[in-house]
Amino acid sequence: MKEITNRRVLTIAGPIVLSNATVPLLGLVDTYAVGQLGEAEPIGAVALGAIILSGVYWIFGFLRMGTTGLVAQATGRGDVPERDAHLSRALMIALAGGLGLIALQWPIAQLALTIAPASADVEELTRAYLFTRIWGAPFAIAVYALTGWLIAQERTGGVLVVQMGMNLTNIVLSLWFVLGLDMGVTGVAVATVIGEVLGAALGLWFCREVFRAPHWRDRARLQNAAVLRDMLSVNSDIMIRSVLLQLCFISVTFSASGLSDVTLAANQILLQFFYLTAYALDGFAFAAEAIVGTAFGAGDRARLRRGARLTSLWGLGSVVVVAVIFAVFGSAMIGEMTTAVPVQEEARNYLGWMVLAPIVGLPAFMLDGIFIGATRTKDMRNMMILSSALYAVSLVVLLPLFGNHGLWAALMVFFISRGITLGLRYPALEAAAVRT
Repeated sequence: MKEITNRRVLTIAGPIVLSNATVPLLGLVDTYAVGQLGEAEPIGAVALGAIILSGVYWIFGFLRMGTTGLVAQATGRGDVPERDAHLSRALMIALAGGLGLIALQWPIAQLALTIAPASADVEELTRAYLFTRIWGAPFAIAVYALTGWLIAQERTGGVLVVQMGMNLTNIVLSLWFVLGLDMGVTGVAVATVIGEVLGAALGLWFCREVFRAPHWRDRARLQNAAVLRDMLSVNSDIMIRSVLLQLCFISVTFSASGLSDVTLAANQILLQFFYLTAYALDGFAFAAEAIVGTAFGAGDRARLRRGARLTSLWGLGSVVVVAVIFAVFGSAMIGEMTTAVPVQEEARNYLGWMVLAPIVGLPAFMLDGIFIGATRTKDMRNMMILSSALYAVSLVVLLPLFGNHGLWAALMVFFISRGITLGLRYPALEAAAVRT
């Protein structure tokens, strides 16, 4: 068992923070590339198509979190065969899920465009984008599993290379295919698929030690009914929790749309501030997953507690920095993000909530990582159900009384309730860490 030190935490967290920094750049370059075509329809098609596929792929996000927790625990137990078998199971799910999406591409596109209709030209281009990019589904979903395995092994440098390889390849090829080869929207989609294939290939290369031993193809081990039931339980709990989380954030946009167009635009800008907070905290939450998971698997409560405490302290430091940046530079940042003066003024009216959000949200972020590492996913699911209900009640009460301030206050209630409810379940998590 490696010592739990500040250096270890930063070694895990640093590459994740760096890799996250490339995510907004990718969307910016794709938009820039099609924006040079001189028409609005390609921009709308890429935006709509990307949102549709991001939502569909996001359903399989449980593979990243579930794989990290299960593999970290197997590592803590010293169970190398099970560590390797978990990756095989996750990759088989990714392959099956990806092929299923390819088979269902027509109904997926039809359903999405029925829910979010656009002009005939935009819908035609969106279908072209979707029907090209969907062929990367098995590879895109496989990256979730491979990333989860690497995080559990605390090899986040590999995660950084995978993400950078994917995103930089996508960026270069998008510019070439669209501006150089005049492939339009289809060029952006092809570039993304190539990036996803490369990402999966890099991930497999970083996980190559798994395939040097026979455990990854041991059919009896892979089909172990008890392990499969446990894996199904963990992944289904995470998926329910994630769906509820996403619905709560979607409700923020939907609720703002009922206030005014200016408020909707202002809230969209402020949500980008919150996503920056999430990017900053991801690294330390992932470190908690790996360190806590390994300690939990080893049944070492002292190490588990130290890992939870140390990663959370680093998380606290990062959110304080983010909150100070928002307080000092937030107004200027809003001015850079939009030239519409009414939207600027409206966003500045609610900037204080973005200064508060990182601090209020910290316990929920870090406890998520701790509970994922320990695969206490039923607690995560149940506390998310409770917190979502409290958020819904707060929204119904506060929105009519205080307008947009009430909306942001309800979101703070959501963060606080998640932190408190998971915090109350933490002693049980520690007690479950039993050395066998």
